[in-house]
Amino acid sequence: MSSFKLGVEVVGAHDLIGKDGQGSSNPFVELHFDDQRFRTTVKENDLSPVWNEGFYFNVSDPNSLIKLPLEAYVYSLNRANNSKTCLGKVRLSGTSFVPYSDAVVLHYPLEKRNIFSRAKGELGLKVFLTDDPSIKPSNPLPAMGSFLDSDLGKAYAQVPNSVPVSKEKTDKRNIFHSIPNANQSQQKQNFPPMNYAAHEMKSEPQAAKVVNMFSGSSSQPSDYALKETSPFLGGGRIVGGRVIGGGRPTSTYDLVEQMRYLFVRVVKARELPAKDMTGSLDPYVEVKVGNYKGKTKHFVMNKSPEWNEVFAFAKDTQQSSVLEVILKDKDLVKDDFVGIVRFDLHEVPMRVPSDSPLAPEWYRLEDKKGEKKKGELMLAVWYGTQADGAFPEAWHSDAFAPGDSNSTASSYIRSKVYLSPRLWYVRVNVIEAQDLVPSDKNRFPDACVKAQIGNQTYKTKSVQPRNLNPVWKEEFMFVTSEPFEDDLIFSVEDRVGPNKDETMGMAVVRLNSVDRRADDRVIRSQWCDLEKSISDAMDADRAKKDKFHSRLHVSVCLDGGYHVLDESTQYSSDLRPTAKQLWKSSIGVLELGILNADGLQPMKTRDGKGTSDTYCVAKYGQKWVRTRTIVSSLNPKYNEQYTWEVYDPATVLTVGVFDNSQIGGSDGNKDTKIGKVRIRISTLESGCVYTHSYPLLVLKPSGVKKMGELHLAIRFSSTSMLSMMFQYSKPLLPKMHYKRPLSVIHQDILRNQAVNIVAARLGRAEPPLKREVIEDMSDANAHLWSMRRSKANFLRLTSVFSGLFAVGKWFGDVCKWKNSITTVLVHFLFVMLVCFPELILPTVFLYMFLIGLWKYRSRPRYPPHMDTSLSCAYVVSPDELDEEFETFPARKNSDLVRMRYDRLRSVAGRIQSVVGDIASQGERLQALLSWRDPRATTIFLIFCLAAAIVMYVTPFQVFALLAGFYFMRHPKLRHKTPAAPINFFRRLPAMTDSML
Repeated sequence: MSSFKLGVEVVGAHDLIGKDGQGSSNPFVELHFDDQRFRTTVKENDLSPVWNEGFYFNVSDPNSLIKLPLEAYVYSLNRANNSKTCLGKVRLSGTSFVPYSDAVVLHYPLEKRNIFSRAKGELGLKVFLTDDPSIKPSNPLPAMGSFLDSDLGKAYAQVPNSVPVSKEKTDKRNIFHSIPNANQSQQKQNFPPMNYAAHEMKSEPQAAKVVNMFSGSSSQPSDYALKETSPFLGGGRIVGGRVIGGGRPTSTYDLVEQMRYLFVRVVKARELPAKDMTGSLDPYVEVKVGNYKGKTKHFVMNKSPEWNEVFAFAKDTQQSSVLEVILKDKDLVKDDFVGIVRFDLHEVPMRVPSDSPLAPEWYRLEDKKGEKKKGELMLAVWYGTQADGAFPEAWHSDAFAPGDSNSTASSYIRSKVYLSPRLWYVRVNVIEAQDLVPSDKNRFPDACVKAQIGNQTYKTKSVQPRNLNPVWKEEFMFVTSEPFEDDLIFSVEDRVGPNKDETMGMAVVRLNSVDRRADDRVIRSQWCDLEKSISDAMDADRAKKDKFHSRLHVSVCLDGGYHVLDESTQYSSDLRPTAKQLWKSSIGVLELGILNADGLQPMKTRDGKGTSDTYCVAKYGQKWVRTRTIVSSLNPKYNEQYTWEVYDPATVLTVGVFDNSQIGGSDGNKDTKIGKVRIRISTLESGCVYTHSYPLLVLKPSGVKKMGELHLAIRFSSTSMLSMMFQYSKPLLPKMHYKRPLSVIHQDILRNQAVNIVAARLGRAEPPLKREVIEDMSDANAHLWSMRRSKANFLRLTSVFSGLFAVGKWFGDVCKWKNSITTVLVHFLFVMLVCFPELILPTVFLYMFLIGLWKYRSRPRYPPHMDTSLSCAYVVSPDELDEEFETFPARKNSDLVRMRYDRLRSVAGRIQSVVGDIASQGERLQALLSWRDPRATTIFLIFCLAAAIVMYVTPFQVFALLAGFYFMRHPKLRHKTPAAPINFFRRLPAMTDSML
């Protein structure tokens, strides 16, 4: 018997005829060749079936092969009477058979079986010859009766040589995973369709697990979702974003729950008794309520000390009705008792802001028996709330465990407000040098210029002229901050050997003396004298006359027309330029109430129990705020309120929760991230109070984890609705970003430098805001490669285009008359629009206007939050998590592997960002009518209505003429900044706010 075999792979068919009376069919394919027959499985109710099934025919006589035709019949199975109806056939002559290496999938139009039958559509086949002896012919065709009686042809589906491969699953598997496909198998076995099918069947369980990465539920678990709350705040109970009851708020702290505190201000002492014969006294004061006590600092040998310190004891945790203020003398062995002042807490007055501070009074000291003795303390005692002016600087009882009177980390516990330094871009243009003096007089220098500000360094290319006056004309950008602590240092270097540079001169430019500009006007250049050492270059008082100098020609300016990006561009909280004269007036006020956290995960162990010492950090614009640290609590209550001015609605507020590492029990010296919340201002309605419980979700090497919940109250109040609406037509960034744009790579470099400067400056505050906190709040590492983020961005992209696919499917159903009424209506509309083309655009805008109004009822009622399903946090594999949490640069043994790996991650990170940006554009289109940004949707609906009316009364030809002239207008009539529609579009929110 001949070893030649004819391989046929039945790929699929499309646009078949419906034969079941309902516009559909149950197709299958029969193959006839050399008295052999094979049949595919049946596809139920499918006019575009996909089989991907392969078959082998034995060639009895290779010499007569050209006379043997291959016939493929497409039938529809009728289950009612177990009959089949021919939908068309394909006939291929033997002369068209080619070796496997030349075979490709071809789509053949279906022909009529006879003159009275009908045929429509195409059949995809791949036909080839092989002489591989290891390949066995396919099993023979089963009996027609058993085939028709089986459900979906299951009897035949058991044949290993005809295992159907789901195209949908195959496509999804091949998106991000490299699995053996047909082409790979063919290289090994010369003929893979049968082995490919077998491979697919064997690997199906594993493939199903991979598919889950893309077919997960669009909704995340309810435990990870945002929950609306109705707390009783200072202004009353919040229900549905409105204040119900409670009357008029008694203070500006109306977005937090009122917490009652006992305040004790210890001012000073006088006429204190002497400790011993020497008369020395080292006094300090201990304030005690039950088991809680706080201490002032102590003075050395001072009988009239002044402390002026405030202590705040939470009323909810008071365990006594007596306040004891004890004066003690500091001693190395045991502190001595000097005197005491007692207060009955039932008699303490209540201070209601905005009353003036309570005046302190002198109180006579008593001994332990209650008898008066020498010495007096000036004290003020009152009840108040966190709205009291003394609250921020006070010692708090909830910041210490009972019995702990003081702590070495007390400065890390109090709430603080920080201001980011004012950042500037420094533009440096290195032009030329004059009269350089190389060490070797017999050669021209191979010169370059190094410019440095702090730890930022740039170098020009090396130039070797035929004289001593090299020319570079290269431009660099630095980031610096006010006050300017670092100078701009130029050094001209000569490449005297491989990896050996020799400094020919240095010059220092004081940034305080550099010109500042707010536009792109030309800055005058300057000549700098080059000195041999940095000390000579910085010495401005030395004598210069009658002394020869090499000189460097440079142009330096502080560019204040840019906004210096110091955070991720997707989550910017401030878009104003550096130059204050370019600032516009604010458009509203943002108020944030940080209420409490629930169910936090323990981050450390103390006294054998898991606990956390947490604080919150909120960032918006140049203002950072930090709440006080609540010690040893997994359900801390902060109830602190902060306010920011808003200059642009397309900005994001970020709130993070961290564990304080300065308190005992910490494993390291870094503050651990617990979770983060982002809120885009444009998604908030004006005047509405949003009270929600935000899940704190963190991605760890073991997977996504909920660390607890953070309760916030947020209110945005616009000062002028007209100014707010007008803001949507303005450019997103200052004008200089469009006149002299910076490249994306350059912006990333400058942003990293800006984050380092902010982290260094705020790290010097008291208490310091640590670098890891700054980097996490600024999303400093968001641009690094992550397979999980790439998948998430890809799915966002497919979700954006799913609407187009749905429209195409709907139109295909119309063309197929699946719904006769819909098809007739579409035909009527089509005829009307063809006859009256001027109604096309008004109809489209009116349709979008009606859709927007219809979606108003289902508009989002709360700010967006992190979505674990959108972020692919559930289905990420351990290997991909290990890659995502790999340090950058990677810690590998081989330098070559490290270099290649980092390069791959860098390039992939760019691709990831591009895919995300494309997805953001599509999501902004969807946001036009989604009411995610209520002001933007209102503007767009008004525009749609106005456009529909204007285009209805305006002849279409006039509109088309005006539009054509507008797009082809002269360059002099174009603005250098983007047009208002583009600015409006760029301000629309995207799903980036919900990305982990």
